[in-house]
Amino acid sequence: MASLSEEELSCPVCHEIFKAPVLLSCSHSVCKECLQQFWRTKKTQECPVCRRRSSKENPPLYLALQNLCESFLAERNESRSSGSEEICSLHSEKLKLFCLEDKQPACLVCRDSRQHDNHKFRPISEVVSSCKEKLKTALKPLQNKFEQREKMKGEFEKTVQHIKSQAEHTERQIKQQFEKLHQFLRDEEDAATPVILDPNTAHPRLMLSDDLTSVRYTENCKLLPDNPERFNGYFCVLGSEGFNSGTHCWDVEVKKSLIWSLGVTTASNQRKGDDFFNTDVWSVTYRWSDQFGFPVKQDLERVRVNLDYDRGTVSFSDPVTNTHLHTFTTTFTDTVFPFFSSDRLRILPLNSQ
Repeated sequence: MASLSEEELSCPVCHEIFKAPVLLSCSHSVCKECLQQFWRTKKTQECPVCRRRSSKENPPLYLALQNLCESFLAERNESRSSGSEEICSLHSEKLKLFCLEDKQPACLVCRDSRQHDNHKFRPISEVVSSCKEKLKTALKPLQNKFEQREKMKGEFEKTVQHIKSQAEHTERQIKQQFEKLHQFLRDEEDAATPVILDPNTAHPRLMLSDDLTSVRYTENCKLLPDNPERFNGYFCVLGSEGFNSGTHCWDVEVKKSLIWSLGVTTASNQRKGDDFFNTDVWSVTYRWSDQFGFPVKQDLERVRVNLDYDRGTVSFSDPVTNTHLHTFTTTFTDTVFPFFSSDRLRILPLNSQ
């Protein structure tokens, strides 16, 4: 291989290393494709080198030459891939120097040529090492910025993940609260009880509406039968239906009332005279003495009463602001009735505005 140059292994037509070389009868060799193209153009089967006519339409492959060409190409490729020193195109010498003026590699012959008179040279290995150092120094700030950016990216991703986690936690909490509220509203709707006033219990100075859902105080004392269930001491009236089990809920509008007391009492509680509020009354009161129930200080538009007979609780709340007012806990052994005492109030459907 050392005795054969690239020129000797090149096709005389394409001037490239032979590809599938064929051997003509005149002993010249040409690439098979180059020969076919030459013959198609000339329309005659002659040698592209000596013009001698070939005796064969399909000259045989020159296998020995093809093997040499393949070996040459393999060796050249291996040499290039292994990073071996480049060869000067002008002098076929190894490029071991670097011209500082022309900023290009050079061989020993280049250094002594007229083209590089008075030029300064350095060994390529020295220049490469120096360039590597400069490149490393130049890249250091970029590397620092990259590392800083990666750190900021990591922190940003952690922050995003934290915010996402917090948002999911808040969303779960809101969902749970919504479900609780929804269940509470459903329970209240299930327990909603239409309360109708019982005119047979109303004090003679109380006037009931035709639909028996409103009551107001009047100075005129009506002449009514003094039946046992009627109040004659306190200005009170009871609901027409009593409860001895289950849960029940109703709203009372009090925004037009100057003074009121409302809640539940037992069926057996004394309605005559001044002993009614002494026992078995669970109520809240506004602008009356504490003896008439748990005192409410704020002005309200309405009051919601929740009775759970089986658990023994009576709860009062402001449904407008969803504020709890008071809860009584006891043990019921008797039927209880809603009761109302006021100068003016109205019983509302639970879902009314």
